[in-house]
Amino acid sequence: MTRRSCIFRQRDVTKAIKAVTAAGTPVARVEIDRAGKIVVVAGQGLGESSPANEWDEVYGADQPARRQ
Repeated sequence: MTRRSCIFRQRDVTKAIKAVTAAGTPVARVEIDRAGKIVVVAGQGLGESSPANEWDEVYGADQPARRQ
């Protein structure tokens, strides 16, 4: 099986992110599909600044889901 050539480069992603942040918009995530299309999703990410869900403690979100 041969290896396919890379469809996108890291510098392409870096340029896209820098352009969005230069416009004053925060980057939430970056999506890259199999065709090499780069989509930068603007908005607040899920970093430390996002509020915690109070139900996580009740339902034990830190534990893996159980199958029934």
